[in-house]
Amino acid sequence: MPFAIFLYDPHDELTVRGEVQLLATRLKNKGKHVRVLSLAEVMQEALELALGKDGLKEFYDAERENGVEAAILTVYQILSHEWPLDKLVAERLHALDPANSIAFLTRAEALFPVYRTSALLDRLVNERVQVPTVLFYPGTLEGVNGLRFMGVLEAEHNYRARIY
Repeated sequence: MPFAIFLYDPHDELTVRGEVQLLATRLKNKGKHVRVLSLAEVMQEALELALGKDGLKEFYDAERENGVEAAILTVYQILSHEWPLDKLVAERLHALDPANSIAFLTRAEALFPVYRTSALLDRLVNERVQVPTVLFYPGTLEGVNGLRFMGVLEAEHNYRARIY
């Protein structure tokens, strides 16, 4: 399984973003092909594909009127069924050569509280992603391998990827 998780405090999000870019540059200078993939951008694309640009504006207006719970359910349905997040991510990763490439999945905080990253990694395994991939995970460690997404949600203990 070519996945690793880099755990960091959610309060360090902006610092980590900058460090990821610096690391990507260093790896590129060593001859690696690095793909930094923002999960926030992929989620935005899925919403635009499902709702259209005009529909997306209406969706945000409806969220203000109807509350966040209905919006969370809608986004979950889109990312899980209509335009599955794992398939959109896998499409981008399948284009990479596993021998000379590495992928960094960033901006996972944008998925909170709609979509769990444990589900994303499990589904990427099912999509047969072969390129080494690092998920930059905002959260806290509980026990040996329990991760609390954003330090808030109940710890998930089913991560098979190595946690750093």
